[in-house]
Amino acid sequence: MFVIAIDLNQTDRPGSSPGASELTDQHARSLAARVKAYGLPSVRRSVTQLLITAVGFAVLWLFMWLSLEYGYWITLLLAVPAAGLMVRFFIIQHDCGHGSFFKSRFANNLVGRAIGVLTLTPYDYWRNTHAVHHATSGNLDRRGVGDIDTLTVREYQELSKWHRFAYRLYRHPIVLFVIGPIYVFVLKQRLPFDLPLLKRDLWFSVMATNLAIVALTVAMAMMVGTVDLLKVQIPVTLLASSIGVWMFFVQHQFEDAHWRHEGEWDFHEASLLGSTYYSLPKVLQWFTASIGIHHIHHLCSRIPNYRLQECLDGIPELKQVSRLTVLESLKCARLSLWDEESGKMIRFRDLKRVRAATGGA
Repeated sequence: MFVIAIDLNQTDRPGSSPGASELTDQHARSLAARVKAYGLPSVRRSVTQLLITAVGFAVLWLFMWLSLEYGYWITLLLAVPAAGLMVRFFIIQHDCGHGSFFKSRFANNLVGRAIGVLTLTPYDYWRNTHAVHHATSGNLDRRGVGDIDTLTVREYQELSKWHRFAYRLYRHPIVLFVIGPIYVFVLKQRLPFDLPLLKRDLWFSVMATNLAIVALTVAMAMMVGTVDLLKVQIPVTLLASSIGVWMFFVQHQFEDAHWRHEGEWDFHEASLLGSTYYSLPKVLQWFTASIGIHHIHHLCSRIPNYRLQECLDGIPELKQVSRLTVLESLKCARLSLWDEESGKMIRFRDLKRVRAATGGA
């Protein structure tokens, strides 16, 4: 459910990529072949990452519960790093879905499904939709599964007034990053009606995850009390959901994103130019398990998260491709339409300028 873009053609912009506009299909394929060398998971590193995340989250959750006696403001402060660890859990689950966290398919599925109970994300259903996202990201003719709904300027102008209003509301930052995450993680993934009834195995995954969530919730409520459970878990879940949606959004919805129609779309170019290298401070990169190095991840999804930085360091030319800083990313929140004429994501307020340039009404 999400998309991004950055200007790779202007070398005078901060974070732009000198020469990135000259990227050829052959060069992109060459880079894809080179990054595959990093697609080897380490059992030791995977288990260590999983244990650190699990123990850290358990300790923070305990401290949050104990802090209720001394002041809820302390609980809310602790919810910030706890939410960060929840995001880290999700990235581990994400790697399991790609088969990149462990060499064993059984281990990936076991850990992925278990984490899905904590992240409120049915593993098999999400893995299926996310695979579609990877196979179609940046393809204008194959939008709608596993991404953020994005219209072109022409498509938006052809809508009725009511549908324009609905799309504007959907793309509003409060809806995208506050209301939307609650809907997706708390409601939609409980009963994903976009899932065909014939896919019984995926529906079983959804229902099994729901039952496990209920069982865990009841067990925790019996241990700490229903009210205390809600006071601790709700802020963690809401904050982690918003962070997760923001990360997904900013990885594909930037000004110079790469969108093409089917005949012109190329997987390797779409991966490099349509996914950002979100350059985060080291602390934030740790909590988000390096998923901000997203262009490499899309180029080769079999690279475990803990080897993405290693790959980036090993192939320095990738450090400038689609690079986006935190400050630059804030400007992406208002980008809402793909302008096929300029090849850029634009804001609603830019429509008058676009109409004037094209002589439209």
